[in-house]
Amino acid sequence: MNEDNQPTLFTTSGRGLRKGRVSLGQPSPAAVHEVFDPARLTQARNLVGMTKRRLADELGVTPAAVSQYEMGTNRPRPDLLPRLAETLNVPLTFFLSGRPHARLDPSAAHFRSLRSTRAYQRAKAVAFTEQVWELTYALEKRVQLPMVDLPGFTGGEVHPGTELPSDPASAARALRVAWGLGTGPITHLVRRLEAHGIVVITPQRDEDLRSVDAFSTSHLPRPMIVLTPNRTDDVYRHRFSAAHELGHLTLHGEATPGDITQEREADAFAAEFLTPRESILPELPSRADLHKLSQLRNAWGVSVHSLLYRCRELGLLSDSSASRAYQRLNELKGQPGFAPEPLAGFPSEQPALLSQAFSLACDHGLSVTELARELAWTVPQVRQILGIEGDRPILRLVSSAPQASEAV
Repeated sequence: MNEDNQPTLFTTSGRGLRKGRVSLGQPSPAAVHEVFDPARLTQARNLVGMTKRRLADELGVTPAAVSQYEMGTNRPRPDLLPRLAETLNVPLTFFLSGRPHARLDPSAAHFRSLRSTRAYQRAKAVAFTEQVWELTYALEKRVQLPMVDLPGFTGGEVHPGTELPSDPASAARALRVAWGLGTGPITHLVRRLEAHGIVVITPQRDEDLRSVDAFSTSHLPRPMIVLTPNRTDDVYRHRFSAAHELGHLTLHGEATPGDITQEREADAFAAEFLTPRESILPELPSRADLHKLSQLRNAWGVSVHSLLYRCRELGLLSDSSASRAYQRLNELKGQPGFAPEPLAGFPSEQPALLSQAFSLACDHGLSVTELARELAWTVPQVRQILGIEGDRPILRLVSSAPQASEAV
């Protein structure tokens, strides 16, 4: 992304990735059987949140057979493959080997709480992130995306402490300096992350991913942050989640999903990154003035709840005073100045990197259909991840004569 946050066209090649040729035609089930990729079956099953037992029931085979398919010790019979593709809602070509596939282990992603999510939901989140990378890789063959500018990150690994301090607050201040952000409020946070080469995605209409909460990984060629839909009802919560995940990417090269220490460090990073102590301290009230904090919310782009926590953290409020303030804040929920601000009203806090890259590639001949064929996805799946609407015309019925009013 250049200075005005627009990708530029170029051609590139992958590094350290599986490559191969995939026919653009429709191969027969027998042909797919010969080059069946077991990892693709696992990915497709996880994407729909289906257990091996349920898939086995759909196919009329045993769960042990499905396990053998996924381990590669056996392959589905050719006559089973069309039904397998239909059940998992993927094209038959999805199971062909040879396409770039970045394997991501669930242990390599920063999940906040393992108690609030089920294993299949985390597996689905990981498979989704793998697909986002595949889409990113396909676009990068056509469009030059921003170089990854994350201190300590190289080759799909983060080496904490090599370029930034290991202390969360110190690391946050150092990253602000490295990115030239100054000491004041950070505007357009998500777009800034994208401008530094981090892929940010907000999946829509998926209850499983909604329950997983925000998560991130630095174990792919590009760092990725997934901000799930339950964070989009309030832009301030959304921004803190983005900064929290940036903290993980900066501080924690080895993820320990659900680790309370890492989660607290990421919170400390986010607080200092969004509201640096030396800058916010003179502006914070010395008592629990919620009206003043509401004004600071709008200026700094963080929630009143976070600012109250900051007041207590910086010694301006006692625990008892903060507790009473939280109670009053809860009573004001929904009132002007305290009600959530939906993300929809803040375009610059919504991811745009992939959709802009696709738009630029389309100007040079790419189409959704071509991209879907290359990825071996359905067209709706491509549209969903890119966040673009369908192109069906809208039918509008117009009455030819005035009608009496009716209750509806």
